[in-house]
Amino acid sequence: MKLSDAIAIGRLDAHAQAGLIRSGEVSAPELTEAAILRIEALDPALQSVSCPAFELGRTRAAGPLPDHALAGVPYLLKDSLDYPGLPSRGGSASKPLTPVTSGHEYIRRLDEAGLVPVGKSAMPEFGLLGVTEPKIGPVTRNPWSAAHSPGGSSGGAGAAVAAGLVPLAHGSDGAGSIRIPASCCGIVGLKPGRGTTVRVRARHVVEDLLVGDSLMARSVRDVAAGFALAHPGRPAPIMAPFHGKLRIGMVLPCLSGRMPEVEPLVAVSAAAVLCGDLGHQVTSIGWPFDGPAADRAERTLWCHIGADCVDAARARGQDPEQVLEPWTLALGRMADGLHTDDLECAWRQVATLPQLLSEFFRDQYDVILTPTLAEPPPTLGFMAPDVEPDLLMERMFRWLGYTPLQNLSGTPAISLPLHWSKDGLPIGVMFAADRGREDLLLSLAYELEAARPWADRWPG
Repeated sequence: MKLSDAIAIGRLDAHAQAGLIRSGEVSAPELTEAAILRIEALDPALQSVSCPAFELGRTRAAGPLPDHALAGVPYLLKDSLDYPGLPSRGGSASKPLTPVTSGHEYIRRLDEAGLVPVGKSAMPEFGLLGVTEPKIGPVTRNPWSAAHSPGGSSGGAGAAVAAGLVPLAHGSDGAGSIRIPASCCGIVGLKPGRGTTVRVRARHVVEDLLVGDSLMARSVRDVAAGFALAHPGRPAPIMAPFHGKLRIGMVLPCLSGRMPEVEPLVAVSAAAVLCGDLGHQVTSIGWPFDGPAADRAERTLWCHIGADCVDAARARGQDPEQVLEPWTLALGRMADGLHTDDLECAWRQVATLPQLLSEFFRDQYDVILTPTLAEPPPTLGFMAPDVEPDLLMERMFRWLGYTPLQNLSGTPAISLPLHWSKDGLPIGVMFAADRGREDLLLSLAYELEAARPWADRWPG
């Protein structure tokens, strides 16, 4: 296959690529070879793939395919996702290159659908940063601008999908880590609500409550199919736009109360006008809860996750100072400085926000509209793991001033590529709904995708 043919295939979404197999135009092995060609040719400039798995992909593609809409489609796994035969380093030098021998139900669902893994995507150490610049490498670049970050922690996934290396890539979201790179890279990123995805990783109370996993893609139908195949109830994918009038509450300030920068403000304002033109009722509102308390809660829990990573390194007999990055170590020290009351206040937010939001969505609004991020994609190095810790903490949580809400409350949200800055950088817009209303968000996303299409927008 010529590289030009492989790139042409890469311009298709996952459903269309699978359709090539069903029509007999290409075989599953040929589709996999096309993805490998694109990765080999384009990824040296992006560094989105941390661990190629081409032989694994070839083996999987050569086997019999199940009857699924995405069967035969190549994709990337995030480096933290256990998949038998591949290492799970999580972007950290503390984790070995030794392949793991087992995974959980989530990867079994992906296998059952006939998806073909061709590698692992880059991420920051243990997903603890909103950019993808791990010390062990690779430092991943944004396909829209090599000087900027694709975001994180699913930054390799976002960059690879945006550049057409693969049509699908797994992402995980503990404070915005699917929605952040979706916004930075101009793709679709759904953070599923709590309890709507089969088990992805080993049990951990913070991760089980905060983190949601999904497949990132350029089209809404691909994201909808990825959500459905991993849902415990195996529902049929949402495949149609919304029909009806929604009550949309537009919130402009971040959780902390700070206003976003100009470009995100322009993006969300334009999205509000678009929704109004489509017949929805959009009203500017404030947060229906204590936003600063939610912001503090996420920071507190983030410090404890970092401390867990430090403790895990010690449990493996390692010296954390030798194997962990400065940011991870700093989070551990910050956790040591927290009082028990801080943790109790954080868990109180996790306990009370679901009910507060449920009442809000039931009685007042169907959907909340916000910017995905408070600022455009940062330049490389601005949030590198060796930036002074207090400054880095402020930079990161100022930037992701909206996304942690859904992690604390367990509610779903979706980032859509509805705006590009004057400099040509994607600026995402986020829609959030109540628990169990991923169907509403996906239906609305279809409507917005049709009204303001982005399928033909590609990074130069």
